[in-house]
Amino acid sequence: MTTLLGHRPLVQEAAALRAGTDGPVDAVNRSCDRIDAIDPQVRAFVPEDGRRTRLLEAAKRRAAAGPRDAAGRPALYGVPVGIKDIVRADGLPTRAGSALPPQVLGGRQATVVDRLCAAGALIAGKTVTAEFAVTAPGPTRNPHNPAHTPGGSSSGSAAAVAAGMVPLAIGTQTVGSMIRPAAYCGVVGFKPSYGRIPVDGVIPNAASFDTLGCYATDVAGVALAASVLVDGWRQPGPGRARRPVLGVPAGPYLERAGDEALRAFEEQQEVLRAAGYTVHEVPVMDDFERIVEQLFTMNRYEVARAHAAWFARYGDRYREQTTAAIRQGHTIGDAAYEAARIRRGAFRERLAADGAAAGIDLWIAPSATGPAPADLTTTGTSIMCLPWSNAGLPAVSLPAGHAANGLPLGLQLIGEYGADEALLYGAAGIEGVLNGTAEEARVH
Repeated sequence: MTTLLGHRPLVQEAAALRAGTDGPVDAVNRSCDRIDAIDPQVRAFVPEDGRRTRLLEAAKRRAAAGPRDAAGRPALYGVPVGIKDIVRADGLPTRAGSALPPQVLGGRQATVVDRLCAAGALIAGKTVTAEFAVTAPGPTRNPHNPAHTPGGSSSGSAAAVAAGMVPLAIGTQTVGSMIRPAAYCGVVGFKPSYGRIPVDGVIPNAASFDTLGCYATDVAGVALAASVLVDGWRQPGPGRARRPVLGVPAGPYLERAGDEALRAFEEQQEVLRAAGYTVHEVPVMDDFERIVEQLFTMNRYEVARAHAAWFARYGDRYREQTTAAIRQGHTIGDAAYEAARIRRGAFRERLAADGAAAGIDLWIAPSATGPAPADLTTTGTSIMCLPWSNAGLPAVSLPAGHAANGLPLGLQLIGEYGADEALLYGAAGIEGVLNGTAEEARVH
């Protein structure tokens, strides 16, 4: 079992760098020292010759360019950030966890990377992804126990933050690729509302669902990153003092969680009730199997079309799981896709109506069916994330205790579409309750 060193949380790291009590060169050396020491076992980063030299040069340019005063320095000045390897970044090849030639996957740098650089961040490198962000796992191991999966497809980004290599990393979620790795690796993962971070420059999985997100060690960290990355971010005002009303989605969806996850979830509800939160059980998604079918009809149809040109030319280089997903998509016709798209719209409306009728501000659920499986041939199941991704809702996973084997468990909070700010504000309070520091929990 790897002993995880406590990396300084992102907010404190960024504050020290902006204040000048720390410098970008120091931040780079800390991250590179940690990568050198730990990544040979965890394998969160795509290997890169000359990483430290590249980063030190970038750090020196950042420091020389100023500004010299703390007030003028941007939010992420000098902060090293990991970037999932389906996101294009200038100077770093994009391989998407695949055997395809990186030059065919190249293109303009992603807007999300532009925003990070404009905020002063330093790109620490590409993090490992499942092949094309589908299901074929990369080499990354869970930092808590290398015999267990870190989850997928944003495996490298979650593991890099969990192992203290970087204080911030970027991932994506199509079904469960941000929230599940956050839970398995014991970090905070944030998936915004669909469309609130531009996905240009990101290799698509299924365009109707693909959403960029971020990992940090606490809610304050993902909120700081969100303020830089999310379109139209609005800082929560002082009027948001009321605790959110929490909804438990009772029914066949929740029954998909394993016994250990459900027992922990019951305990989490009791802790929240004892802290003064109102928690309602709300029967929803009685047609859950049909919801699953609808999502994967759309997903596989879109995967096949996103890869049409590449697969026609390089199909023999794709891994078995990705090939199966693409071939399944080839069997889905336009009429079936359109019918699934219409059912999805109806599901979104019904879920929103059920929440509103029950007076729910945030849904809560296990982030995953249980702890990370002891199986490196799979990234685990995304089923606990599926309906929320289907509806395009913002979600965050909080570390929430441990399983009997010592591996982390997560609590998933889901907000209303477009209400990402309220979600993170509420998550900060719940994080404080779970950590026993409720009075200190704030999003700034």
